[in-house]
Parts: sequence; structure tokens; C-alpha cells
Amino acid sequence: MEQPEVPISTEALFQEHAYFVARFLARLGADPQDIADLVQEVFLVVHAHGGYRPGPARPTTWLGTIAVRVAQGARKARRRGGVTGSETVIASAISDDATPLEAAVTVQDLRRLAAALDVLDFAHRVVFVMYELEGEPREAIAQALDIPVGTVDSRLHSARRKVKEAFERAETKPHAPRPLSALERRAG
Repeated sequence: MEQPEVPISTEALFQEHAYFVARFLARLGADPQDIADLVQEVFLVVHAHGGYRPGPARPTTWLGTIAVRVAQGARKARRRGGVTGSETVIASAISDDATPLEAAVTVQDLRRLAAALDVLDFAHRVVFVMYELEGEPREAIAQALDIPVGTVDSRLHSARRKVKEAFERAETKPHAPRPLSALERRAG
């Protein structure tokens, strides 16, 4: 006889997945100053549900779904308050051994990606972030968002195209010329 799987407590979920939830909210475009509060709100919902009960969705997919709803609520509240737009967090994805040039290129690429993600509406951004950046399976995303897998595929296809176009536009933008150094000014 199979033993039913034991629920995972809110505390255990928080310890194991709080960073995931914060990163996910940032990728959804949550304002940086709001992320800690939003993470807390996600885990208050988890606590109200009595933790995670193993089922068809993985814990990260389930937490992602809660985070989506919390982020949507925050976006609506901001709009009601008259605040528009959102600043995307650029995570500290730079290796400690990176050269200054590598670090600069990484920051530039992350900024371009953040700008590309900003062109997506929320529904497309959620699917793109869950699949492409968080590695969630399409079927789990569909189940978590209560939409057909075909809708996930359609949103993913559209989001990929829009992100690629926005990323390429950012890449081809002319960069402002760098200022001359004191040595270059004297030589010129």
C-alpha cells in the first residue's frame, strides 16, 4: 500500500525556495523595493494553504503560480495609486572571477534582456519567464495557470518572437560615444 506524500511546511518551502520566489518576482517586473514584501505575501498565502501538498505540480510551479497572482495584485494596486511602469531588477549574475570587460558585457546583456521582457504583456511574460528562465515544463505551467497547453505554446511562441525582436533592436541601437580621456584630449 502506497503512503500518501507528506505536505511540505511553509517554513521548509521558505528555506528552500524564497530565493526562487524573489528572483521570479523580479523577472516578472516587480519593483525592486517591493520584492521582499511580495515574497512575504506569497508565503502568507502558502501558510494559509497549510504548505505544499505534493501533486502534479512541482513546488516551484505552485509557488510561481501564487507569485503571479501576488504580482498581478501589486500591479493593480500600483495602477490605482497612480504609479506606472516598473523597474526590472538586474540580478547580480556576474561571476567573482569576471574581468571588468566581462562584467560590463554581462550587465549590458542583462539590461537588454530586461528591456526585452518589458515589451511583453503580463500573461506572455509569465509563460516566458516560467518556461525559458525558470525551466518549468509546459504541462506544469498550463496546469498551474489553468490554461490549455496549446495556449502556453502559443504565448511562448509569441513571447519568444517579441523578446528576440526587442533584444535585437537594443543590440543595433547606436551607443553614445564614450567621453575622451584626459590623455586623449591632450593628444588630440
